[in-house]
Amino acid sequence: MIENKKILIIGMGRSGIGVAKLLSKHNNEIVINDSNEQEKEVLDELEKLGIKVVITDKDYELIDDSFDYVVKNPGIRKDKEIFNIARKLNIPVINEVEVAYKFLPEDVKIIAITGSNGKTTTTTIVYELLKYKYNNIHLGGNIGVPVSDLVNEVKKGDTLVLEISDHQLLDMYDFKSNISVLTNLSEVHIDFHGTYDNYKNTKKKIFNNHTKNDIAILNKSDNDVIKLTEDIPDKKLYFSSKEDADICLKDNYIVYNNEKIISLDDIKIKGNHNYENIMVAILIAKMYDITNENIKDFLSKFGGVEHRIEYVTEINKRKFYNDSKATNNKSTIIALDSFKEPTILLMGGLDRNIPFDEISSHLTNVKTIVCYGETKEKIKEFANKNKVDVIVVDNLIDATKKAYEISEEGDVILLSPACASWDQYKDFEIRGNEFKETVYSLK
Repeated sequence: MIENKKILIIGMGRSGIGVAKLLSKHNNEIVINDSNEQEKEVLDELEKLGIKVVITDKDYELIDDSFDYVVKNPGIRKDKEIFNIARKLNIPVINEVEVAYKFLPEDVKIIAITGSNGKTTTTTIVYELLKYKYNNIHLGGNIGVPVSDLVNEVKKGDTLVLEISDHQLLDMYDFKSNISVLTNLSEVHIDFHGTYDNYKNTKKKIFNNHTKNDIAILNKSDNDVIKLTEDIPDKKLYFSSKEDADICLKDNYIVYNNEKIISLDDIKIKGNHNYENIMVAILIAKMYDITNENIKDFLSKFGGVEHRIEYVTEINKRKFYNDSKATNNKSTIIALDSFKEPTILLMGGLDRNIPFDEISSHLTNVKTIVCYGETKEKIKEFANKNKVDVIVVDNLIDATKKAYEISEEGDVILLSPACASWDQYKDFEIRGNEFKETVYSLK
């Protein structure tokens, strides 16, 4: 627990506001900063709690040696001047999850899920399966609910199912889970971490403070995952869609310890990446004695997580899918590999100076690429290089309408941008919602 301390919080997103409220209840002196103006209701609420709000882009002017902690929003770069100053002053720089962890009852069970792709879907399925039998399961972390907001609800013996991002892991030290999952690794967020090795070692922190009594669930077919986790002390359980493992694919079934759990035909969401997410969830569900009947019931209905190869609708025998969360090549590859139908691919967004060549071998079913945004000319060159028809427009609304205009019966129209949204949108959720609204308008 953190109390009677002076704390500077940098960033007024959901996690920053949540951790400020939590800390304010324990006699802490709190200063919270953001460079952007905030809604009056938010400011009034924080000030009533005795929290000092400072709106300035010169946050480095706020720090001095009187502070005990700096709490950093996960999305802010670690090399920002204020954090360099804090480290020179020997002030710990931590994040909201690390703070909230210090307020949880000691015997709470934590399931922590990370990975380059699939963590949100996996976290969601784990949570939904455990709810079949238990009413003391809590969902949070990177999936949308700050752990700080859950602290007052969590009781002794409860279980937290948490999605944890690499951005969060970067500033976590004492945090410890009982079950940790590493779904896969690929070269993403290198602009944030500097190198792939830095990124991988950050992901490895999901196993921080583990002992032989803790459990690691790992992708047996991901060489980077296997190599990275060679020296962790955990009991290791493995999943794979490509080879034998504790849970794997055999004869069109997901098989756990040689027991057929569910036929792939009975699972609503498709694609090997989704089957792997499901395998992880089943491994955890089995630890909590969830029945095969419950597993089958849920998976026969679950249509996926919003903005992650999300089925939107069908119009005149054209199926639309929203994969706005695909902000990197790997995610778009996963989406493309999920479909065998002729596909019109919508790509575009912020230019992170990353080439798209990695996608080339996965364009077999792509008949046209419609590109937009900051990367549109780079994507046009990529399409021409791979001899795929390409149409260039300015924005996603025009791209969606053009894709429908050129489509034929039986086509899939897939938004899977392979780029961040920040050139035209605040986040990928807003981008995905605009795509869906445009699709519905076509009806």
